[in-house]
Amino acid sequence: MENNIMKTGTTTVGLVAKDCIVLAADKRATAGHFIAGKKVDKVLPVSDSMAVTTAGSVSDIQLLVKLIKAELSLRELRTGRTNSANEAANLLAGIVYGKIRNYSAIPGIVHFLFAGFDEDGPHLYDIYPDGSITGVDDFVTSGSGGSFAFGVFDAQYKPDLKQEDAVKLAVTAINSALQRDSASGDGIDVVVINKDGVKKVFSKELFIKVSK
Repeated sequence: MENNIMKTGTTTVGLVAKDCIVLAADKRATAGHFIAGKKVDKVLPVSDSMAVTTAGSVSDIQLLVKLIKAELSLRELRTGRTNSANEAANLLAGIVYGKIRNYSAIPGIVHFLFAGFDEDGPHLYDIYPDGSITGVDDFVTSGSGGSFAFGVFDAQYKPDLKQEDAVKLAVTAINSALQRDSASGDGIDVVVINKDGVKKVFSKELFIKVSK
């Protein structure tokens, strides 16, 4: 049964820098060995000050992102205050936990890296497909190319990186996966989450030209 499940791949990363979180991802969507999309946004805002990277089943990703956006908006209306990053991350982890435990012939597998900025500063969380949540104080990756990105971070990451240096390191990490992981490719997106909110600071599409 397991061998008949269509597998997907990607590379997403998150790293803690000085006064910000940097999220990055490739732009390729795969369906088995077929490249289904080359311009996919895998770093998505869920509020003015929070964003996630996405890896897994596209339909489940789309549904869960819609759900967390709606839940965060409703929570702010009910409480009359802005959600903290910790509250939002745990809320999303709870949704993921419930999703994976609903019986289905096609299991919903989604791995989120969650970043937010609140009055306590920047925060980064790893929300695993089983609904577990882990706070991250340096760097984290997800997807089939994550091991290649980890190698870059292990060698080059330093605490309190400036935003500009952190963005460059994220690009290097994603690019390392693009060179070796066939399920990752076609471009790189980088988003920064800081006191000013969520902002895409780097986006590049990569195309392979076939010579005649």
